[in-house]
Amino acid sequence: MALQGNLRDFSATEILQLVASQRKTGCLMLEWNTERAVVYVQEGRIVSTRRPGMVKDDPLLGFLLKVHRLSDEQYRGLLTIQRESNRDLEDLLLNGRYLEADELAGFVERQILDDLMRLTRWESGGYRFDPNSRWSNTPLVRLNIEGVLIEAARRVDEQRRFVTIFRDPYQLLGVKDLPDPNEPLSEEERELFGVINGKHTVAEIVEAASLSEYEAYESLHRMLEASWIEVVGRRDPGLPDTGERPPVPVVRRKSPLRELAMATTVAACMVALHFISSAVPRAAVRSAAEDVFAVTQVRDLRLALDLFHRERGSYPQRLEELVEDRWIAPRQRNIGGYLVRYRLDPDGDAYTLELTPDR
Repeated sequence: MALQGNLRDFSATEILQLVASQRKTGCLMLEWNTERAVVYVQEGRIVSTRRPGMVKDDPLLGFLLKVHRLSDEQYRGLLTIQRESNRDLEDLLLNGRYLEADELAGFVERQILDDLMRLTRWESGGYRFDPNSRWSNTPLVRLNIEGVLIEAARRVDEQRRFVTIFRDPYQLLGVKDLPDPNEPLSEEERELFGVINGKHTVAEIVEAASLSEYEAYESLHRMLEASWIEVVGRRDPGLPDTGERPPVPVVRRKSPLRELAMATTVAACMVALHFISSAVPRAAVRSAAEDVFAVTQVRDLRLALDLFHRERGSYPQRLEELVEDRWIAPRQRNIGGYLVRYRLDPDGDAYTLELTPDR
């Protein structure tokens, strides 16, 4: 007999705890007003919160677009392929080499947590558990229900705090002090320093971040508490903005080779900055070191160049090729206040990238 009832009597959290304790397999379907949600479980563990296939409002697809892991062009390509093949989104992403299995599993887990945050706030509506409706694909994740519910509840509580702290979305944030190089920051958090430049509002930074909305606010809160960033002003919503949009992160296909290239690039940048500090006047070093936006842009250019090399077997003749082939956005080719000089070695296997002040 199918388990069903009203969320006023038993919350989504209580129903999921029951499903976990009985090690059930099937699909928990919930609805509240016009909203619908599904939670697929196998032997009491969550494997998905989306329906098989790829519907227009697929939560995983929406999550990947929000964190800028898929470009609009890739999105359109996936839609076309799915219409012709009727394959599941996860299958398309893996076999199309958009993402590796481990990376996709991480995104699926983050997307499931986002969905559970939403479901645990539903105070009314209906639910029904169908043991005959089962997840048909090989699960990428098998999440312990008790553990993810605790994390979802923690996030809901934290989100209430963030609403108070960042209650004004029009506040402008700027960098106050850079974190220690050994500080454990994710790549997405480091990218935030390229957006936080005193010209963008809280809302714009959250939108531009390669993070979910909750993750972006959590990172901003941590940066604020660590005194790495500060409120530097406010832009009246009735006034036009500066016209400068936050840089959209480059959509990259991650791989172990790319991670190695990133580590090498960061190490090279640190060595270069060390030698620059002993070769130029102190005032010039201070200006370059504090220009977080420029450092981030250079890093993104190098990552795009490394990815281009991996795909094509050689580096591009010109940086413009990165723009033409959509490895980077047009605005990422230039860095405000600097001249970007790129020279390709004759063998095509190495290059020189220099950044000099535009005076």
